[in-house]
Amino acid sequence: MTDNNSLPLPQSDRDPAHLQGHWLLARIGKRVLRPGGKKLTERMLAHTVVTGKDVVEFAPGLGLTTKAILDQKPKSYHGVDRDSQVVDIITRLTKQQSEQSGRPAIPASCVLRDAADTGLDTDSTDVIIGEAMLTMQSDRGKRAIIDEAFRLLRAGGTYSIHELGLQPDDLDDSVKEEIRKALARSIKVNARPLTEVEWRKLLESAGFEVLWSGREPMALLDMRRNIADEGIGGVLRIMRNVLGDKDIRARVLNMKATFNTYRNELTGIAFVVRKPEA
Repeated sequence: MTDNNSLPLPQSDRDPAHLQGHWLLARIGKRVLRPGGKKLTERMLAHTVVTGKDVVEFAPGLGLTTKAILDQKPKSYHGVDRDSQVVDIITRLTKQQSEQSGRPAIPASCVLRDAADTGLDTDSTDVIIGEAMLTMQSDRGKRAIIDEAFRLLRAGGTYSIHELGLQPDDLDDSVKEEIRKALARSIKVNARPLTEVEWRKLLESAGFEVLWSGREPMALLDMRRNIADEGIGGVLRIMRNVLGDKDIRARVLNMKATFNTYRNELTGIAFVVRKPEA
């Protein structure tokens, strides 16, 4: 995989106290930034037919899922992100992936656009994948992105998402609001996770049919999860970076405390949904 350490990360000009949580973790060397970890992404992709398909990825981040998509030999790949630094990372990754594969290049690109307004043609793709980005949106923002996915997909096309969820489905509204406020303070993002029933209702209200859903614990900062996701070398790199900067250490410990407080209510959740056949 391409070494993205040579490229600046998003929000690289911010101090640790004001970094959004996922880019803070990226700064210390964490590469898997999804709520349900690498395992839930792999399960989601196992239910997503990519080979030979035109694929669009919303908010590809550091490109781990991008690499997995390209490994499955899609017909084409198109990334969409509103951060120019992410666009640079994905552009380099797709180029190097092609050079290293020894196969004819897959048409691949990444453009600087918002997922709610991609500029792509209607009915132009077979598969859309987006992870850990709808959670960060307001209710209106979520719906705008989901509607854009529906517009872009051909009939029978699929939309796969991996997001932060709440549980159980009958969780009291006051607890939901408490969690959202705690996350905003901790990760510096107005995250608005939903229960499984709420995610399903939102997707179905946009016209999608649910094909599959799955969950994995939200264990983003747990040692066992990090060893599984990052490997021993990656965990040692992360620990060295955390221990070496007191401001970063304070933020990470605060985030971990928040996640631990709501361990029973937070979960990683994924869906694969389909645009109905015409």
